[in-house]
Amino acid sequence: MIDNAYWLIGISVLMHVAWNLLARHVDKKANYLWWGLLAHLLILGPYAFWSLLEDSTWSITLVQAILVSASANALYFVALRRAYHFAPVALVYPLARSSPILIAIWTLLWFEADITVQEIIAISVSVLGLWVLAASTRNGDVKNVVLWTFIAALSTSIYSISDKLAVEYLPSFSSQLGFISIGYLVSFLVLTYEQVRETGRWVPAQRPKWIYIIMGGLFIGTAYALVVRAMRDLPAAHVVSFTNAGIVLAVFLSVFVFKEKENWKQRLSGALIVSLGLLFLKWL
Repeated sequence: MIDNAYWLIGISVLMHVAWNLLARHVDKKANYLWWGLLAHLLILGPYAFWSLLEDSTWSITLVQAILVSASANALYFVALRRAYHFAPVALVYPLARSSPILIAIWTLLWFEADITVQEIIAISVSVLGLWVLAASTRNGDVKNVVLWTFIAALSTSIYSISDKLAVEYLPSFSSQLGFISIGYLVSFLVLTYEQVRETGRWVPAQRPKWIYIIMGGLFIGTAYALVVRAMRDLPAAHVVSFTNAGIVLAVFLSVFVFKEKENWKQRLSGALIVSLGLLFLKWL
């Protein structure tokens, strides 16, 4: 198993970008996230849950972390889903991924951990780049988008800190996979409730191709577990900041591969600002 934190984050980023590329080919009525979570739970869930029970160093702290992370994860998905009702992905997702600055603040206030001014500046620069990216899209109900994306970012900051606490009790990658699988189980149940409430259907109206479901199920949970594993060696704010490299890669792919030219200069500027912040953070 690779244990270099930056390699773990890099692999996670590639998996997450691959997930998003697959989602581009799936009709919105199919609710690809629902199918991805279900596939993860069916394909990897049984082994992951067993490993969590067998390998973990059980304690009150771990149980509390499981409950907090699972609840915050579900709230994140619900908030993201609500935000998408009011604006497109290009506006919603960069704002929802602004959580590293919140993680840095909570770490400083709650845990009195050492975090330098330079680190806060680097993280702030990367978050500023995300806001520049979001501002490149002006379509949508900004008031509601800001509310729900803030809830999504807040939720991410909470479960990221909880993940950081939990990983000390999760020695194996399979136990880390089991930890995130509990959160995904709760998220799946909550999203199923949301789907029934909105559409009256227990299963989405459409089903993606099986290859998309299987690949999505393998990527969505493994990418998250790799992030949790990286938190053994890096602060949570650093890890979550570096995962935003996926947004940078997605911007470059959209402009140079898919030839999406709308506001391309501003999107590239935002991506470069994010990159500068991450390079500064890595250099510290």
